[in-house]
Amino acid sequence: MGSKRHLYSVGTEWKGNHGHGTQSWHVYGRNHDITAEGKPVIHGSADPSFHGDPTGWNPGELLLASLSACHKLWYLGLCAGAGIIVTAYRDSAEAVMMETPQGDGAFESALLRPVITLASGSSITRAQALHDQAHAHCFIARSVNFPVICEPVFQIV
Repeated sequence: MGSKRHLYSVGTEWKGNHGHGTQSWHVYGRNHDITAEGKPVIHGSADPSFHGDPTGWNPGELLLASLSACHKLWYLGLCAGAGIIVTAYRDSAEAVMMETPQGDGAFESALLRPVITLASGSSITRAQALHDQAHAHCFIARSVNFPVICEPVFQIV
């Protein structure tokens, strides 16, 4: 089977011109709208520490959300294929971005902490192994240059 190429298209429109454009660093807004055909608009901004609107999704949050969602999708698919019945999945993810004195920076790590509820009779050992496989397959985690650590917690109902 040959490789498949997937194309993703989004639009990002700056909404922060308050009449003076980027005349100075402190007068323009960081707000923007992210759009894709047929989908709801995502209202974004910069992190509040970079003069962003705290009610908008910032790029760091969106990156972390992508890591968390990709891992979840792989995990649920692998469980379905292996006969492991997941009845609930909730992740409380965190990431650390280090800023340099010059104002640039980079993410140094991300931590996924999914709480996974399994149906009665499920094997936690097998569920853990599938979790490790999901982490190895997640294309977002495979694309970033910082460690993505996963610390799952399993419960059986």
